Amino acid sequence: MEIMALSSSSSSSLLPISSFSRNSHSSRNFRRANALPMAIRSSLFDESNLLLQAAKYTVDTYVENGMVVGLGSGRASGFAIQYLGRQLRSGAIKDITGIPTSVESATEAAKAGVPLDQFRDISKIDLAFDDADVVEQESLSAVIGRQKMHGGESIIEEKSILRAAGKLVLIVKPQQYQSAVDGSIPVLIKSINWLETAEEIDDLFIGDAEVWRRSSSLGFVGPSGGDYPIVTKEGYNVLDVIFTSPIQSLVEVADSLEDVVGVVEHGVISRIPCTAVIAAEDGLRIVDNTIKIEGSMV
Repeated sequence: MEIMALSSSSSSSLLPISSFSRNSHSSRNFRRANALPMAIRSSLFDESNLLLQAAKYTVDTYVENGMVVGLGSGRASGFAIQYLGRQLRSGAIKDITGIPTSVESATEAAKAGVPLDQFRDISKIDLAFDDADVVEQESLSAVIGRQKMHGGESIIEEKSILRAAGKLVLIVKPQQYQSAVDGSIPVLIKSINWLETAEEIDDLFIGDAEVWRRSSSLGFVGPSGGDYPIVTKEGYNVLDVIFTSPIQSLVEVADSLEDVVGVVEHGVISRIPCTAVIAAEDGLRIVDNTIKIEGSMV
């Protein structure tokens, strides 16, 4: 695995408060009341700026004239799509066709002026970039679909586009680049006999995970998902397999899930040559697993 660190300069700013009198009791109260929101805004600004730098790096480094590009979903991918549109308008990049992985990315690309085409099984995709919920350090396996998968989205199509790409770039924050992955993995299952499938998955990871059916209802609905479970556009239910202890290997979890009757797809991306662009405060970190993956395929 190849790791490269790049230094990047970034600036942040806070809203000026010099216009308020330092001797004013009401001003001191105002500053106290707004200190936390301002800190949150500053943190969000810094995080957005770091993701923007990572997005620009991804486009500048990997996108070339004439490419067909898979357009990912999420905050960083949104920045990359916007920047790609600006580069197209300026003439810095030419003849790009985007293949959106979601309604969200299609909308963002349309606003940015990136020409679009639909994904087909025979589509040749030169490059794809995407956000990931988490990336496993050792393998660069990743999890997608924790938040952004709703009824109108398709994790099946998103993964198909990422698999079809000649090169995959995942853009993440440092806390999403983990040695032992925690949290949940979304799993698409057939709606018929969904409970039997959920119980088999629960037995598979007994003691290490809880299984909840994702719901479109507001408020607490319990593990069954209530009366209004999410149904994807392909007609499948979504289970969230919520791990209560660190996942030792995403590849092994993916293999186990694929053996369960009724499982159609899951949110694990594995065994795909890819590069992770990590938007760290001290500069971008670039991690590549291409050599390792190619070696394992021999």
